[in-house]
Order: sequence, then structure tokens, then C-alpha cells
Amino acid sequence: MDSREKGKRGERELAGVLRGYGYESRRGQQYCGADGSADVVGLPGIHIECKRVEKLNLYDAIEQSRHDACQNELPVVMHRKNRCEWLASMPLEYFIEIYREWQAGQELEGEQQCRTDGSSCTVKP
Repeated sequence: MDSREKGKRGERELAGVLRGYGYESRRGQQYCGADGSADVVGLPGIHIECKRVEKLNLYDAIEQSRHDACQNELPVVMHRKNRCEWLASMPLEYFIEIYREWQAGQELEGEQQCRTDGSSCTVKP
């Protein structure tokens, strides 16, 4: 029972951290029940499996997130242990998908900067 309460506290804590970044996050289970829904909701397109444990079997947690994620959601495990920062872990293929989107945004930003300041530049791929 104590580990279940620690899990709930971890979900509330993570939701608060995400709210600090400007996202409207909350625990998912408190509204939906234990039906495979995300532990924490509020990041569209991301299925969050929250783990607040000292010893984590990361591969099992990733598999749980993959299994529970809807078709258009990227599975991620957000986790931390005592006196440590929150971490986000996901399969490499999904990280690359996110990174490519970020990179494309950086390239567009660089092109716009070149146009507004009149300098000649090339944007590296």
C-alpha cells in the first residue's frame, strides 16, 4: 500500500513540475481509473508512464508505456528516485522523431534570421 501511495505522490509531483513548464498537467488515473490510461496527462501526443522508485526496471516500464500508448502517442517513462532530478526515457526511434522536428524548427529559425538581418548565411542540416 505504501508503494501505491508513493506512486500517486510521484504522479502529483510530476504533474506539478510539468505545470511549472506551462502545461496543464494532472494525474490521469484519478479521472479514468486503471484502464491503461497515462499516469500523467497534459503533453499532447505523449503517453507518460510515471515511476517514482529507487530501483527501476526501465525496459519493463518502457514496454508498459508502449503497450498502453494510443496509436498517435509517443511512449515515455518519466522517473526519478529520492534526491535526484526527473528524467525522461524513451525508445531511440521516438527520440529521433522528436529531435528531427526540433532540428527542422531550428533550420527554419535560422533561415528567418538570415532574411531579417540581411546577412548571408547557410543553415547546416
